[in-house]
Amino acid sequence: MNDILEILIPVAPAVVVGLLAYYFFDGFLKNEENRRRFLMHKEAQAESLPIRLQAYERLTLFLERISPLQLLIRVKPTTEDKKAYVDLLAATIEQEFEHNLTQQVYVSNECWATVKSSKNTLIQHLRKTLADTQLETAQDIREYILTNFDESQNPTSLALEYLKAEVQELFG
Repeated sequence: MNDILEILIPVAPAVVVGLLAYYFFDGFLKNEENRRRFLMHKEAQAESLPIRLQAYERLTLFLERISPLQLLIRVKPTTEDKKAYVDLLAATIEQEFEHNLTQQVYVSNECWATVKSSKNTLIQHLRKTLADTQLETAQDIREYILTNFDESQNPTSLALEYLKAEVQELFG
């Protein structure tokens, strides 16, 4: 028993010092790893912010370009056939949308869903005008949309508001 005590007395302080050193170095290394991870995340955010802002800008431009009044100013009817004109408007909206598909990578899923929903709602609204029997020509449809389209019902305006709110969160 004395032999064991003779060995334990000099070894015990060394074990305690070793455990304390391990505890402090382990805490220090974890703290350093967290600090490095934070700095890398901060740097990545700083680099990605301009790209994300550009995506929001492009989606804003998309929504502005497909807003009914802007769309009707840009896209004139090629014939008097109202179905052909509505199809042309829908195709123009789809083309604009496809041009901006990659922007979904840089915005939240909710924002992208709002933009997509805005596009689909607008196309549905345009297709509903075809059912109106009082509107006989493409020009009638243009005039109807220009005079009767309420901005409060405009799906692109609602999506723009959502987009702006999300951008404000980036800076908030």
